[in-house]
Amino acid sequence: MLIQPIGKDGTHLKDPPGPRLPRPLQTALFTWRRHLWAGQLREKYGDVVALKVYPWRTVIFISDPGHIAAMFSSPPPRFRMGEGSAILRPVMGEHSLILSDDDEHRRLRRLLAPVFGKSAVRGYRSTIRELAEQEVRRWPTRQPFNSLDRMRSLTLEVIWHVLFGPTSGAHMDRLRTLLNRLPVTDLTVLLGMDRPFLRRHGPWRRAAGVLSEIDALIYRTIEERRHAPDLPRRTDVLSRLMSGGTDGEHLPPAEIRDQIVTLLYAGHETTATSLAWALHEIARSPETARVAARAALLEDTAYLEAVVKESMRRHPSVFELTWTLTEDVELAGFRLPRGATLMPLIGVVHMDPAHYRDPHHFRPERFLDDSVPSHAFLPFGGGVRRCIGANLAMLEATEVLQVILSQRAISTHRPRPEKAVCKSLTIAPADGAQILARVLSAIEQTL
Repeated sequence: MLIQPIGKDGTHLKDPPGPRLPRPLQTALFTWRRHLWAGQLREKYGDVVALKVYPWRTVIFISDPGHIAAMFSSPPPRFRMGEGSAILRPVMGEHSLILSDDDEHRRLRRLLAPVFGKSAVRGYRSTIRELAEQEVRRWPTRQPFNSLDRMRSLTLEVIWHVLFGPTSGAHMDRLRTLLNRLPVTDLTVLLGMDRPFLRRHGPWRRAAGVLSEIDALIYRTIEERRHAPDLPRRTDVLSRLMSGGTDGEHLPPAEIRDQIVTLLYAGHETTATSLAWALHEIARSPETARVAARAALLEDTAYLEAVVKESMRRHPSVFELTWTLTEDVELAGFRLPRGATLMPLIGVVHMDPAHYRDPHHFRPERFLDDSVPSHAFLPFGGGVRRCIGANLAMLEATEVLQVILSQRAISTHRPRPEKAVCKSLTIAPADGAQILARVLSAIEQTL
């Protein structure tokens, strides 16, 4: 299946079908219930569905892996992913990798890719394990706690070390504190951050204040790092960006700031959510918990990686991608107009029984017996916009699980699984994936 430009003979093409609900209602359903609504729309209208949502643009859901693959393989100028993520611009900045397109995106990706290659991220394994061990020692025992909050704290520490390396100082402690208040987790705030009037009031004013202080602290850190005598020898992302990376290009402070803020958020929130869902599923399945614990004790990273992948499949933290069309095209007999936002539905593809046997069942083994079609597993997107941090995310999640399960037995006090909710741009467990943790006995740790 290919996506083709529409020629003069395209008058026969139809517009994609979709609901006829009032636009404000479509916007509300899309914003807060799209992970539930998307499957219903596919059942009623098919694999290509058109919506009208704020700011009154056409949004087209796509849920066929063949159509999605055609998007990924299309010439990059045909789609602009940065435009589809414009809601993040007031926070992440004009130069963010996520918001860039075309030549600018290729340039930034070339600079950052070596830092996140497989060989590069393996160098962080011992740091990840050390931070995970420190985190687990702080856990309460035999009383429920919010695992999503704990995973957010841990993954923020990991990406902090990746980006800044060993750091100290009161201003860095303050920056850590402020990052937990970064307003990318509140969709209502994001929707108003580019409105000057709103930025003078209520939550938008507070968010603007947080961003202003974060920016000042990052620029101070950049200036201090510039004079560090060991700058050429440091391997953290900030130092490598300031040193010119692999091709000697030096980024100005504003561009460095935008990449740091982007990576701080994108580099920890989705991984934290995937880990919390994994712990939630392990806690609810004694058999999975037993096999995963044994794998952790034996350092069987293949099985633990399968647990992580199954968590990403069953509970994708990012439900959809956003790609904006730059020209009229044809897909599956439909006319897709220039300016429309195409959204490949990762969550719908991952739950399709055509690609996954018994998709509602959490079964890591499916990733060990080669039964998963590669084109239907999309947690990191694909094509030229595949997540640059995919290698780090997989290594980090696997190592964290190994540490946790080799030291704690995970269970739950709740009779029912938690629901998935759109609390922000990610799909998270409604109550933070509440779990119980018990210290493994000496005998259990030798089994």
